[in-house]
Amino acid sequence: MKLLILASAGGAIGAGLRFLVNEAFAARGLTAFPWHTLTVNVVGSFLMGVAYVAISERLGGSPEWRTFLATGILGGFTTFSAFSLDVMNLMTDGNGFVWRPIAYITASVGLSVAALMAGIWMSRTGLGA
Repeated sequence: MKLLILASAGGAIGAGLRFLVNEAFAARGLTAFPWHTLTVNVVGSFLMGVAYVAISERLGGSPEWRTFLATGILGGFTTFSAFSLDVMNLMTDGNGFVWRPIAYITASVGLSVAALMAGIWMSRTGLGA
């Protein structure tokens, strides 16, 4: 239960931060290209790298800090940061440097976009909920 509360609290902070980034770009009229999403994905991935080192090397792998920072704040800010960490882990785990991360990237992006399109199609045709 403690980890759920930490993830939820962190998620609220991350979602709030993402909202503020979106609003900052909109206030400057930067809406023709998804700069806000690109920014949170890149910044979130950088911060995931910082959090990874801090948690694993300085905080003893604390599940509380990992849950609050990585799952909570950065997960609420952008799930792309977790995706980036997964890719890095696949690249460094010694089990096929090239093919496993490429397969994961391709499947994640391709299937996610396909699932989005399927959800739109099902909802518009009455097959969805």
